Amino acid sequence: MPRRTAQEDSAAGGRVGEARAARGAVPVLAFAGITVAVMQTLLIPVIKDLPVLLSTSPANATWVITATLLAGAVATPIMGRLGDLYGKRRMLLTSLGIMVVGSLVCGFTDELVTMIVGRALQGFAMGAIPLGIGIMRDVVPRERLGPAMALMSSSIGVGGGLALPGAALIASHADWHALFFTSAGLGLVSMLATVLVVPEPSLRAGGGFDLPGALGLSAGLVLLLLPVTKGGDWGWNSPVTLGMFGASAAVLALWGLWELRTTGPLVDLRTTARREVLLTNLASIMLGAAFYIVSLILPQLLQLPVSTGYGLGQSMLVAGLCVAPLGVTMMFTAPVFGRMSARYGPRAALLTGMLIMAVGYGAGLGMMSAAWQTVALSVVLGAGMGLAYASLPALIVGAVDPSETGAANGLNTLMRSIGTSTASAVIGMILANTSVSMGGVLVPSMRGFRISFLVALGAVLAGLVLAVLLPSRGVPRPHARGAGPGAESGPAADPAARSAHTGADAHTAAGARRTEDSGRGPESGRAPGSQATARTPPGG
Repeated sequence: MPRRTAQEDSAAGGRVGEARAARGAVPVLAFAGITVAVMQTLLIPVIKDLPVLLSTSPANATWVITATLLAGAVATPIMGRLGDLYGKRRMLLTSLGIMVVGSLVCGFTDELVTMIVGRALQGFAMGAIPLGIGIMRDVVPRERLGPAMALMSSSIGVGGGLALPGAALIASHADWHALFFTSAGLGLVSMLATVLVVPEPSLRAGGGFDLPGALGLSAGLVLLLLPVTKGGDWGWNSPVTLGMFGASAAVLALWGLWELRTTGPLVDLRTTARREVLLTNLASIMLGAAFYIVSLILPQLLQLPVSTGYGLGQSMLVAGLCVAPLGVTMMFTAPVFGRMSARYGPRAALLTGMLIMAVGYGAGLGMMSAAWQTVALSVVLGAGMGLAYASLPALIVGAVDPSETGAANGLNTLMRSIGTSTASAVIGMILANTSVSMGGVLVPSMRGFRISFLVALGAVLAGLVLAVLLPSRGVPRPHARGAGPGAESGPAADPAARSAHTGADAHTAAGARRTEDSGRGPESGRAPGSQATARTPPGG
């Protein structure tokens, strides 16, 4: 048997080291995603007490929730693009750092305006999830990429599901400010682990940051989501609500024209308009709505008193534990998705997940009379949501250039947030209009709960139609810089292979380019027509 040269031994050792680093990076990035997702459900156990705790009116107290939502919607596409330009790990640490600052601000105040500022800073961390997906695409070996991205994508549901009983336990045994100090601690642990374990990918997008595009998108999103979340308080036919919707349409239209004409746009709308990307993003809106509805309905049903005739009379902590399987099941579907995607493709996983969700919501219409039934529903819906959520980044990264991964996944995460916001407004209106009086107090009715489940079922069926319309074999995307000419043709064009493997291929190609570039001029690593550049960031 021929002996390996020292050069071959060194290369083999380097590959082993990279594989070990990637294995360590996956749980750390998933923990970062869970930490960020905790912010969405952190205040649910004390939400009804916020007006008293902050000495304000119920209408003003809702800004504490709205601020987090708006900041998260604005941050996801912006931080994704900044990560593509200046380093995904660097922007991930920035997002987590801002969240820690926001948590500490909230932890030391009882004043409404300061609390709103802190909650907005917490929401800014939502950009960490698409950044984590982007890092995984760049550094994780191709055979592990599918399950890794699945786990990262599902972290939104996992964090939300697990935070509910945890926050309830803290709120019932300690001062409510302890919720924020706990989130700050989680953020610090996540930052430390990221610094120690997660490598900084060297792949970068070309060009600069599109500041006008960022400002335009931020203004358009605020004008859109603000009346969506506050329309119930302001009145859906009020001049303020209608005026903001109209202004949002105008601003987003002008923003779209700017993005189409500028070089280095914040969001590449031509890529976004591709069939695979567009339909995936639309399906994400439906998934975001469906996930929020079960998270909102089941805890209320569980905590309503038995005297209503349909309430299950459980404590806040027990209610959280009954819903927690939703997040736990989502987490354990990641390896299932990896095997399914490798064999049948991410589109099949999305279809399967939505079919399971449709069964769960359909069964839920008649399964609301016992606590064990809510647990069963949480398990079934969690399994479906886990598969569906896991398929989204695989579909997105299989259709965009590696240099656009952060921005593309940021936009996809934004679509889920829009679905969540819309569901919040719709379900809030349904429950308010179907409430019944019990002892002089208005409480949600069983009719309202069932209508809400019907809305969720409708969203899932709409998402199912969108998934059916996805191409069964992925559309070709631009070659990764340095990839071979046949990289996107033949059998490798299968969506499962492409979405699960292109990240490692791009990473391998980038490593080869860095080796070649070391003996060439500074421009030798650039391929004609490509915006991506492979360089090591200062201090990276």
